[in-house]
Amino acid sequence: MFIALEILYIVFGAVLLLNTLQASGAIQAIRRSLLSISGDRRVQVIIIAWLFGSFIEGASGFGTPAVICVPLLVAIGFPAMAAVLAALIIQSTPSTFGAVGTPVLIGIDAGLAGVEAVQAQAAALGLSYPQYLKAIGTVAGTLHGIVGTLIPLILCIMLTVFFGDRPSIRQGLAAWKFALFAGLAFTVPYALTARVLGPEFPTIIGGLLGLAIVVPMARAGWLLPPESWDFPPREQWDDSWQGSTTPQLTGDRPLMNRTKAWLPYVLVGLLLVISRVVPPVQSALRAVQIRWPEILGTPLTATILPLYLPPTILLAVVGITYFLHQMKPVDLRGAIAEALPVIRKVTLALGAAVLMARVFINSGTNDSGLASMPLTLADTMSAIAGQSWPLFAPLVGLIGAFVAGSVTVSNMMFSLFQFGVADQLSLSTTLVLALQCVGASAGNMICVSNIVAAAATVGLLGREGSIIRKLLLPSLYYIGLGGLLGLAWQVWGGG
Repeated sequence: MFIALEILYIVFGAVLLLNTLQASGAIQAIRRSLLSISGDRRVQVIIIAWLFGSFIEGASGFGTPAVICVPLLVAIGFPAMAAVLAALIIQSTPSTFGAVGTPVLIGIDAGLAGVEAVQAQAAALGLSYPQYLKAIGTVAGTLHGIVGTLIPLILCIMLTVFFGDRPSIRQGLAAWKFALFAGLAFTVPYALTARVLGPEFPTIIGGLLGLAIVVPMARAGWLLPPESWDFPPREQWDDSWQGSTTPQLTGDRPLMNRTKAWLPYVLVGLLLVISRVVPPVQSALRAVQIRWPEILGTPLTATILPLYLPPTILLAVVGITYFLHQMKPVDLRGAIAEALPVIRKVTLALGAAVLMARVFINSGTNDSGLASMPLTLADTMSAIAGQSWPLFAPLVGLIGAFVAGSVTVSNMMFSLFQFGVADQLSLSTTLVLALQCVGASAGNMICVSNIVAAAATVGLLGREGSIIRKLLLPSLYYIGLGGLLGLAWQVWGGG
């Protein structure tokens, strides 16, 4: 219950900030500023889906990139199917640190916290438990940084193969200079931030810096493909490309200044950094605790740090935005009212998934003397896979996210299992847990809940099977290269 409440609080804060910026007109201004950059569809999909979508994932998570980016892409002339595929493919690299680090700070933590073997492993590495979590994030950021750099190029190839007047890989590859630069503009600051600052910031900072670098470069025409590429005329579109609705960019508000529109997101980043790296502020926020010791007579204890959780920062920025954007009370009430149905929709699914995961993890607390289910499974898998386990670890994460519909829940459910396999085989536990994060993020592309949310925005419900088939290759690329990198890291990097 405690963990589910934490996640729901994060979802509420993220959705409320997004709704507030929509109500104030900031999102409209941000959209317009992104649309005036280039007429090349490959450039548009990289900037809007890859960079802006990744930034939204970092700030909000839980499928919000689809809610923002899919209607935007369709409104500027993308086929509905192309927009949905683009929004889902980019929910790979940024997702491990989505919603200000929730999949690591709550997902991995809820799976490992309080386990004696984990505490012993962290101590053997000379790390405190929070430092151990940060080390997992550092390795995950490095692996994602390598694998994710090619995602913008994959986006371009997907457009020209599935949605051109004729299937053409060559036209997608023609944008390779811009695509690789845009990939590195996100993944380099992303990986460095994971190493220096921790799991809250990589996706937010990677998205912001990526936009700040790539957008001016695109406006100047640097590294752009020699020939602009567009979809065929609308009358030639296949029926399977089109949805039943076509969102329009509304113009019912005066266009806000771009700096003013982006400022709330900049404030989120600054306040989060201050709360994590300034010791007096960090201590003050962590001093307030809600604690339930020895739950129902068991050794289990739950603790919430309400002021230290990211949504507290998000709610503070909502308050600042209300005055900064000179909103009316009715606008803020509307933003809150629109956030509540999202919470109600998420509560049942999330509550059931977290309940299942926590019973799975804590099944070792029993009177029979049996080990927990994850550790028992780990014994079997370590005997079967042996030293090749890093190659298969991402697949477990992918299956978890596909079934549970969440990177956070996949990490929560399988992190102790992954730890147990690594510990049994004397592999690097931080590496294997990082590979769990990589696989779970790849599974985020094809999980049904994300696909339904994205498809619903443009009337593509009923075509989920077709969407999954098109996304299988990108997801297999992600776990395949991630697993090979993990195996090489273990063999040549000394674990």
